[in-house]
Amino acid sequence: MDAFAVAIASGIHLKTVSTRQTLRLSWHFGFFQAMMPVIGWAAGLTVRSLIERFDHWVAFGLLACVGGHMIIESFKPDDPEKQRRDPTKGFSLVMLSVATSIDALAIGLSLSILKISIWFPALIIGIVAFLFTAIGLGLGKKVGASSHVGSYAEVVGGIVLLCIGINILREHGVFAGMF
Repeated sequence: MDAFAVAIASGIHLKTVSTRQTLRLSWHFGFFQAMMPVIGWAAGLTVRSLIERFDHWVAFGLLACVGGHMIIESFKPDDPEKQRRDPTKGFSLVMLSVATSIDALAIGLSLSILKISIWFPALIIGIVAFLFTAIGLGLGKKVGASSHVGSYAEVVGGIVLLCIGINILREHGVFAGMF
């Protein structure tokens, strides 16, 4: 679902999405979603305590950077000469891929503890992430293409990324005892 929400936000940001961009984002999200549980499974119990301390902060930081950038960019006037930053390329692609899949390390660790084979679950996770990413990017493109909705949608997309990051922190108990 994180990959789906990020894909929607990316489609909103891009406004027009090519097949190449859809395949690139879907492939990377699917690949990272499939490989993180495998990495977690391979790590087993040896590094669990080290990863659990900061994985949620890494995911939050990456999502906050991308979401904050989207919000800032939405307030800048559209310049037809200026190329929009493409979240399906370069460092943004890697950041989003890691941020949406880092929690899957814990799934792999859990399956390792339970002595369950990782290969079939990892394959299913990767395929589902690929499909949800493609669908989310298409939905985001439709919302972002609407001229009167597009600028507001980009702010909403950035806020959604920030909310996903905050929810990851909430799920890891960062806010426990604060309220």
